[in-house]
Amino acid sequence: MIEILPPTKIPLARESGALVAGILRTVRERATVGTNLLEIDQWTKDIIEGAGATSCYVDYAPSFGRGPFGHYICTSVNDAVLHGLRHDYALADGDLLTLDLAVILGGVAADSAMSFVVGENKPARALSMIDATERALAAGIEAAGPGNKIGDISHAIGTVLSAAGYPINMQFGGHGIGSTMHQDPHVSNSGRPGRGYRLRPGLMLALEPWVMEDTAELVTDPDGWTLRSTTGCLTAHSEHTVIITDDGAEIMTLPKS
Repeated sequence: MIEILPPTKIPLARESGALVAGILRTVRERATVGTNLLEIDQWTKDIIEGAGATSCYVDYAPSFGRGPFGHYICTSVNDAVLHGLRHDYALADGDLLTLDLAVILGGVAADSAMSFVVGENKPARALSMIDATERALAAGIEAAGPGNKIGDISHAIGTVLSAAGYPINMQFGGHGIGSTMHQDPHVSNSGRPGRGYRLRPGLMLALEPWVMEDTAELVTDPDGWTLRSTTGCLTAHSEHTVIITDDGAEIMTLPKS
């Protein structure tokens, strides 16, 4: 299903997006050396419920997972990159942590992710990976204008990631979003320009470039959810929800000032 958001729901999308962005900012500020992933999930649960919102993950049970997910935020550490299932782990100095969060507020979903290094030890290669995904995300958003195609976004993202030297996995990528978290169209993190669905105002997309340092192959943890690099290398992931407008794309997942 491809959903076009009516103009009356765009303010709701902004509220949902701001909530996601605010939670991610709060968790990033609180997450220090010694913070447990279980604490992060509890913080997230408390904020979501306090805002009158609903987690998109608690009941999330796609065909590729051992569902339902059952928790409130994806917490992926170091070689884990997607669908990180929270467990009893205390963050260490230099850990690369990815937070991925989606909620529904007012009937509209928003989805965003960020990667950052915990503590004072910040390896240059980790920062370079994070920077590459953030630049790729910005390039994808720049390409997300009315009349352009999904392939234009994929090409823009893939060009940045490839130029930075990272292999690109084509199994998981961005997606449509609206009244539910995951919708068509799929947005690969590499592709040919001028191909695919034509973008139109009201289409919301979650764009999410992610990379692994030296491989494009994933392995699933015994928990049935957490996806890691097959080589144990570092990973990074950046994501925003955007809506196509009459003259470009508006980022929904920005915190309120």
